[in-house]
Amino acid sequence: ECQKQNSVWKGTISEENGVTVVKNPKEPMYAADVFSLEEELAITDEAGGEECIFSNIIAIDVDETGRIYILDYRDAHVYIFDTDGTYIKAFSRKGQGPGELNMPITMKVFKGNKLAVENLRKCINFYFLEGDFIREVQTATTGVMRGSIDSHGNIFGTLVIRDEENPRYELVKFDPEMNKIFSLGSSPLATARKEGYNPFGGGIYYQIRYDDHIVFGNSEKYEIDVYDPSGKLIKKILKDYDPVEITKEEKERIPPPPGDIKVSIPKYHNPYRWFTIDDKGRIFIQTYEQVEEEGGYFYDVFDLDGKYIAKIPLKSRPLMIKKNKLYTVESDEEGYLTVKQYRVDWNI
Repeated sequence: ECQKQNSVWKGTISEENGVTVVKNPKEPMYAADVFSLEEELAITDEAGGEECIFSNIIAIDVDETGRIYILDYRDAHVYIFDTDGTYIKAFSRKGQGPGELNMPITMKVFKGNKLAVENLRKCINFYFLEGDFIREVQTATTGVMRGSIDSHGNIFGTLVIRDEENPRYELVKFDPEMNKIFSLGSSPLATARKEGYNPFGGGIYYQIRYDDHIVFGNSEKYEIDVYDPSGKLIKKILKDYDPVEITKEEKERIPPPPGDIKVSIPKYHNPYRWFTIDDKGRIFIQTYEQVEEEGGYFYDVFDLDGKYIAKIPLKSRPLMIKKNKLYTVESDEEGYLTVKQYRVDWNI
């Protein structure tokens, strides 16, 4: 059995205007070997026969029993697999009718026995976990994107606010019938920046935590904000970091922007690319620091208190981390996709 690591966190915690501010150093609390993965399951579309085709897997979720739900964007199917990787069924299909999907981009299991799938700029479809269609909520009029659901069925999503004074992306919370409750964090529209359009610019990212707190970030700065369910900012998580330079090769791969949009490429990448959270409230932030030997990127991991606890390499982006299982999609040299389930072990 591994010896548990002991370490001292070297950051600071303070209160500023009623908000807890957690400042983290560049180095994590624990050494590199605190986190390990062991492959438990590999699911290919061959498990489902002719009716199962993995072409563009965009989301994975798991219910309380451990059944795995896989959303395929291109074929607009939700595939269900048992805990041992046995294919159960598929539901929905491409189309415009009730329960059908055209451009599905997010999926969330919630309230124990329901599943929500977002059709980009059109609606959110709600199903029972067996695939029976319940209802749809229109999102076309609001323009909400990248939707998610909390434990009460409230709907979150990002909006493009084309305000002349402050054009921006904004995170908004709606009730289950899409009535707006409140707005919180925002980020300037990429094409509206005074210094010019940055093709490497990020945007706003968010996750709904197990306790319905909202974990929010604007990737232009290394700050993660935590809001309570009422929309009150309660915590800021900051971290010192070494910026990663944008390479000449990366710049050459950027297509020219449409029209006469002014382009301004900075010297460095944003502090991070993306983040997700697990069911314990830990935050996994994908940085721009690449893992040279095995491929992939390094992730900064923060605990529920906001302390920077580990820096870990991951070959593929984790689409779900729940009950000490990490789910991701890997492709072979021929482009065939496999959903992998890994057991997560923490040595802390």
